[in-house]
Amino acid sequence: MTLKTGSALILTTLANFPMIQNGDNLADIILATLKVNQINIQDGDVLVIAQKVISKAEGRRVDLQSVQVSAEAQELAEKTDKDPRIVELILKESKKILRYRPGLIVVEHKLGFVCANAGIDRSNIKQDEGSGAESVLLLPKDPDRSALEIRQVLEKATGQRIGVLIIDSHGRAWRKGTVGISIGFSGLPGIVDLRGDPDLYGYELKATQISAVDELAAAASLMMGQADEGLPAVHGRGFPYPLQEGSFTELPRDLESDLFR
Repeated sequence: MTLKTGSALILTTLANFPMIQNGDNLADIILATLKVNQINIQDGDVLVIAQKVISKAEGRRVDLQSVQVSAEAQELAEKTDKDPRIVELILKESKKILRYRPGLIVVEHKLGFVCANAGIDRSNIKQDEGSGAESVLLLPKDPDRSALEIRQVLEKATGQRIGVLIIDSHGRAWRKGTVGISIGFSGLPGIVDLRGDPDLYGYELKATQISAVDELAAAASLMMGQADEGLPAVHGRGFPYPLQEGSFTELPRDLESDLFR
């Protein structure tokens, strides 16, 4: 796959994005917000969307009062000093518990990646203070499908070929701080494989594979912010690789080649 040279990657946050509720049509909302921001979709553009608005629209909010705590969750909660109800949800959302310490549980999520606390989050969720109820958000059930469905509506409405990327903020094993990564996408290459290509001096690359969607996710996350910015969607123009069909299954390292699990 050939890198587009001599171009610029332009990322624009979509201002005035409304607060999302269960059942909202995100594709229609994105189209309306693009119009408000005076952005006309062109062939090759990319929309990057924060996981949280996908989860809200798809009804992935859970009232903690409704959670029944198992003996396994209660035991792990005592070891990690976490709310047993949240631990129960972590267990249900995970394939395997990998590591834990007070305040943190690292899991292999059902979606295929390793993350903290199964991606369950309560930030930027309006709570019902009067009732005392508390809610959290789970990750989307199928982010690839969510991205595809949004992409299909946007492409039909605009007549242009685009990519859609859903991202979340994850920590890293060897560095402090969170960074945006992809958890689902449609119309984009996940991995750009440069093995066999020459470098500047003719050396044949042996191992270089670029996670193009994760690099784009990190850049878009930088623009979205992590606190009260209210900017869950970014329009991208100038993505440096040709658009193509892809899926998240390209990204996770298989267990046999993973030295850290």
